Amino acid sequence: METRAYLKGTRLSPQKAALVADQIRGRGVDEALDFLIFNKQKGSAIIKKLLESAIANAENNNNSDIDKLFIKTVIVNQGMRLKRMKARARGRADRIIKPTCHIEIVLTEVEK
Repeated sequence: METRAYLKGTRLSPQKAALVADQIRGRGVDEALDFLIFNKQKGSAIIKKLLESAIANAENNNNSDIDKLFIKTVIVNQGMRLKRMKARARGRADRIIKPTCHIEIVLTEVEK
């Protein structure tokens, strides 16, 4: 049985989130949580929280055994970009683009 968890509009660059997502894709849930706890990147804390949400969804909605869960897919997509202006010399302005991303985690239960 597959279980999903979504996180939309996260104030994190999709490129930086994808670096963390590539590290946990295809791992067991306990192994991925250990990796995310000890990793220092900002994306690790965000994806860890989303993974815990997916585990809770699997446990409560599908009555899945947590020990048999593993990460099937982690998808990171580009979200809306926030456009801001920064004042520059002589009355001009520069554009600052603040990226966001959407993250989806799919867990599946596998017999060991």
